[in-house]
Amino acid sequence: MSAEDHIVIVGAGPTGLGAAWRLHELGYNNWTLIDAADYAGGLATSVVDEQGFTWDLGGHVLFSHYKYFDQLMDQALGDDWLEHIREAWVWMRERWVPYPFQNNIWRLPESDLIPCLDGLLEVYRAANTDKPDTFREWLLQSFGQGLCDTFMFPYNYKVWAYRPEKMNVEWMGERVAEVDLSRVIRNLVKKQDDVSWGPNATFRFPLHGGTGAIWRSISDQLPAGGVKYGAAVKRIDPDKKKITLEDGESLEYDKLISTIPLDQLLLLLADKPHLSRRASEFVYSSTHVVGIGLDGKVPDELATKCWIYFPESNSPFYRVTVFSNYSPNNVARPGKQWSLMCEISESPDKPVNTETIVNETVSGLLACRLINKEHVIVSRWHKRLEYGYPTPWYGRDAVLSDINMQLTAMNIYSRGRFGAWKYEVSNQDHSVMQGVEIVNHILQDKKEKTFYGDMSDD
Repeated sequence: MSAEDHIVIVGAGPTGLGAAWRLHELGYNNWTLIDAADYAGGLATSVVDEQGFTWDLGGHVLFSHYKYFDQLMDQALGDDWLEHIREAWVWMRERWVPYPFQNNIWRLPESDLIPCLDGLLEVYRAANTDKPDTFREWLLQSFGQGLCDTFMFPYNYKVWAYRPEKMNVEWMGERVAEVDLSRVIRNLVKKQDDVSWGPNATFRFPLHGGTGAIWRSISDQLPAGGVKYGAAVKRIDPDKKKITLEDGESLEYDKLISTIPLDQLLLLLADKPHLSRRASEFVYSSTHVVGIGLDGKVPDELATKCWIYFPESNSPFYRVTVFSNYSPNNVARPGKQWSLMCEISESPDKPVNTETIVNETVSGLLACRLINKEHVIVSRWHKRLEYGYPTPWYGRDAVLSDINMQLTAMNIYSRGRFGAWKYEVSNQDHSVMQGVEIVNHILQDKKEKTFYGDMSDD
């Protein structure tokens, strides 16, 4: 493409900022980054509440598959990082079970342990090689009825807010640990914990400012004239290659990189009803983030834990992060306060009462013994995110393939957590690299990798 061509990026989350950073890095100056908000970060921003507690918009964990991403993080915050060893747990049946759950079922009461083992043995004996069609079929085929009934079904419903039979199987990859039966039995016989699985055994977190500090820094280091906040898109005319903003201003583009939710992008396309009406096909869940700030020291039982999963119905949340463990500066008075960040999913299949969810969360924390009645709560913070998880619904991939082919033909590239609508490549490192790689593709005709599920770093 010509150096005169104007590239417009919509959305200043990790993907949009990654694209802008790469353009600037390559010395390409004819670009504009716009965002409806007046701050950088998108869903990866952080908020300081009225009591001085810092909250992320969900339990973000920063780990990486890419050297480029690691170097960008160093560029963002220098040495202002804390390193953590992941310590993830499941709380159920009034006890702690290390994550991944399936490797540590020896900790369960006998009434649960025996059905779980029976199911695993049935899976082993069946040796089913048929390709499952849905996530539910894959769970049963991989873990057996006992493990599914005990943990997999209730937990995944609490996370996704949809039953697993409505989801596909293409998204999983390294997201779900499969079962090694001999390993499970060895752990049972030895009564030993097994916590070695997972791509994020260690992670780092900003010393100050929460996850949002990363993206504010990246934005601040970009040329000021190229970034425009408070610029909400009203309409996109792909024939005239023109964007109209809510304030009436317009921008012309030659290439458009969109990182807003793909269904919303389709609704913005002027005179393209065949695409706009397809927005209703997209499936997603919303997320409620409830932050509870407390006076005193973090209880010894939680002092080293990072995040905890909750499959049971005695709490509304599916995950709680001991957020003060990530950085002492996530509380107003370091050393004298601590904090818990809770996440609750919502969908048409799983409604949430916004008016009562904070009180329900506190009740759940009490029921799960993360707090007690002696603890002094000084902050109750709540944020509802309309777009929480891009659900990998059954039939998703065919829809995405068709729509992306049409968008590309119009010089529109939809990338990012909700831009690509691929949960399997929606972590912060994936999102940044989607932005970087689409720029490399546009300017250098290089093949994208992350967007298509290839996370090799070469």
